[in-house]
Amino acid sequence: MRVLVEALHIAAGIAAALVIGGTMAWAYPLGARDIWMVTAVAVLCVILMGIGPMRRAARATRAQRDGDDE
Repeated sequence: MRVLVEALHIAAGIAAALVIGGTMAWAYPLGARDIWMVTAVAVLCVILMGIGPMRRAARATRAQRDGDDE
C-alpha cells in the first residue's frame, strides 16, 4: 500500500508539472519550446526525487510482510 501511495505522489507531481507546462506554453507560444524543456526537466526531477521514498516504502512494506510471517 505504501508503494502505491508513493507512486500516486509521483504521478500527481508529473501531472501537475505537465498541466503547468501546458498552460504556460499555451499562454506564451513564443517560448513554448523552452517551456517544454523546463517541464521535461521538472518531470525528471519529480521522478528522481520519488526514487528514495519509493525505495523506503518498498523496504517498509517488505519488512512488515516478513514480520507478519513469523
